[in-house]
Amino acid sequence: MSTTLTAATATYARLAGLPLHIDAYELSGLELAVSEQFTRLTSVVHLHGSGEEGQGEDTTYAPPDQLAFRAAGPVLPLAGEWTLDSFSAHLERLDLFPSAPSSPDFRNFRRWAFESAALDLALRQAGRSLAATLGRASRPVSFVVSPGPEASAEPVRARLAMYPGLRLKLMATPDWDDAIVEALASTDAVDVVDLKGQYEESVPIAVRPDAELYRRVLRAFADAWIEDPGVTATTEPVLRDHYQRITWDAPIHCAADISRQTVRPRMINIKPSRFGSVRALLDAYDYCARAGIGTYGGGQFELGPGRPQVQLLASLFHAAAPNDVAPAAFNEPILRRGLPTSPLPLPEPRAGFR
Repeated sequence: MSTTLTAATATYARLAGLPLHIDAYELSGLELAVSEQFTRLTSVVHLHGSGEEGQGEDTTYAPPDQLAFRAAGPVLPLAGEWTLDSFSAHLERLDLFPSAPSSPDFRNFRRWAFESAALDLALRQAGRSLAATLGRASRPVSFVVSPGPEASAEPVRARLAMYPGLRLKLMATPDWDDAIVEALASTDAVDVVDLKGQYEESVPIAVRPDAELYRRVLRAFADAWIEDPGVTATTEPVLRDHYQRITWDAPIHCAADISRQTVRPRMINIKPSRFGSVRALLDAYDYCARAGIGTYGGGQFELGPGRPQVQLLASLFHAAAPNDVAPAAFNEPILRRGLPTSPLPLPEPRAGFR
């Protein structure tokens, strides 16, 4: 990893030289039983130094990877005097997995846990907020709720009955026939439809590209952003006239991934954990700003400090966008009353990245 700063890394340059002192680190686990079939596990990285603590969250999805990470414990050589940039370069040389991860993407997820914890700690040790250090103003964050695949409109209507102003990001499934699509569209609450067409078929959430499903969705949700379609010989003719509202998520891990898109997007879903490093994330923001590409934030089903961190980034870079960063309680199996509504209030101007 090069540490040379260029015009392309103008935002990162404001953070790269932050001093960072690490004495030790520890790990803790979080979990949420979402259904009988799925329990979400994440791990929190706690970096300690100079009487301060920085936190980051590993959102790796495979439970065996999470359990192996915790069982291995704090075995990495992280103690020492660093800058944020030199610590990132050090992480680049380490294998953060005790055994090979279940998916190559998970290497970035875990690296982001350490990078975000380091950023949090460095800012706390400096007594500075992220907003002040980047020279950006925080704004109230608009958010959408992403409830997962819905086989009918009834769960969506129930959510809207409890929270009438809720905006949604929905995951299309092969079960979406004309009746379901029309019922969902009639709620007029959908800002983004995720087609999940950019994953390998072995990934549980992957949806096989389907020209008829795409045609149905594009027609019914004429004002929504369409995320991650699978572009094939049969779907490309259906998508061709709608590229101005197609956005990308899963294929984007760095600014170069954005630039190599055949048709330049108008909008990109920025998920920090997909980028792995603070530098790669901020380089992507800089690239989008120069290219006139809009951004909105995405999460990875965080259960702990990772969620307020993606909310903070949204407040600084794309507060008014359809950010998939709703408070974590919206992911609980039973929706309860009294949750924060959109937009989220301004974050307090405190030191750290939380």
